[in-house]
Amino acid sequence: MRSDSVKPVEIDEVRSPADRNAFIKFPWRIYENDRAWVPPLIIERKAFLNRKKHPFYQHGDAALFLARRRGQIVGRIMASDDPNYNALHQTEVGCFGLFDCIEDGDVASALFDAAANWLRARGRNEMMGPIDYSTNYVCGLLIDGFQHPPTLLTAHNPPYYRELIEGCDFVKVKDWYAWWFSEFPEPAQRLRKIAAARAGKLCVSIRPIDLQNMVAEADRIRTIYNQAWQKNWGFVPFSKAEAEHLTKEMKPLLLREGVLIAEIRDEPVGFVIGVPDINVALRQINGRLTRFGLPIGLVRLLYHRTKIRTGRLIALGVVEKYRRAAIAEMLVLQLMDEAFKRGFTGELSMTLEDNVMINRFIEAMGASKYKTYRIYGRSLKS
Repeated sequence: MRSDSVKPVEIDEVRSPADRNAFIKFPWRIYENDRAWVPPLIIERKAFLNRKKHPFYQHGDAALFLARRRGQIVGRIMASDDPNYNALHQTEVGCFGLFDCIEDGDVASALFDAAANWLRARGRNEMMGPIDYSTNYVCGLLIDGFQHPPTLLTAHNPPYYRELIEGCDFVKVKDWYAWWFSEFPEPAQRLRKIAAARAGKLCVSIRPIDLQNMVAEADRIRTIYNQAWQKNWGFVPFSKAEAEHLTKEMKPLLLREGVLIAEIRDEPVGFVIGVPDINVALRQINGRLTRFGLPIGLVRLLYHRTKIRTGRLIALGVVEKYRRAAIAEMLVLQLMDEAFKRGFTGELSMTLEDNVMINRFIEAMGASKYKTYRIYGRSLKS
């Protein structure tokens, strides 16, 4: 690994608007030759890091750091602290995220030390990541599948990041999988009959989301999610403010038939969310909606959005009481029906490596595992 130590690495906490903008734009240097990378919308990144508006800061805190050598930015990192997570899991864990770095171990080490010191000052004795705020947001280091572009709300990084992170004393904590659907397989048709019979015994009904009543629908989904996922590794509940914020951001992408809610006697017991992969269109505008004062990027985004034929199944949840009632199977089957009818293929992500039941179910549905993401951990104890 290359290491240029002629000049020391200088770490500064981001405090000014100029540094925040530099933090947001640094990835363009790292990924300039990466054909799979999807440039994020700069306006969205500014909103994500806005301490006054992002709901994470109602209960948590975070700090941004830039690494410089000879005055040039060579790396960035975010440290975040979520008291809600630690209270639930009885831990003292902080997170690092938004990690980008040149291929230099000294720079990576300096960045991780800055994040570690910030977390130690808040009483944390362990650091996990990459996690942007919490596991409810983008997380995980891409371990394989680098040739495939990231889908909406998933991570992408150069292969050498793994060496940088492991070289700074991080060890694997957990892997997540991403799966790809390309066709409706024959086994899924057979599964439909079995699932329908089991779900029918409880009079399960499945309906599309009511886009005209999104506040109430979002609260139903949040309630199911917080119940269904509470025993999963890394779970942290969505606050009401976070759910409302995410709903507002996602609403322009939602299709009525892409978000389904399962109910038993009007009680919401399960949901599935699938959306068109807007990253397909974002690749065409290099992070900007305007150029030279004109909405050139916006026009290109709207045009390429009509060409999207891939999607991502973002979330699936069924309350524990009804896990064996084939509700998850019925939700996914109905969503797949709608997707293939519209000519869509796409990704289901992310599933935990040790969630054997759901991974077997996804394989039975004809999906193939095509990406792996990893969460790392490191002790902060002296």
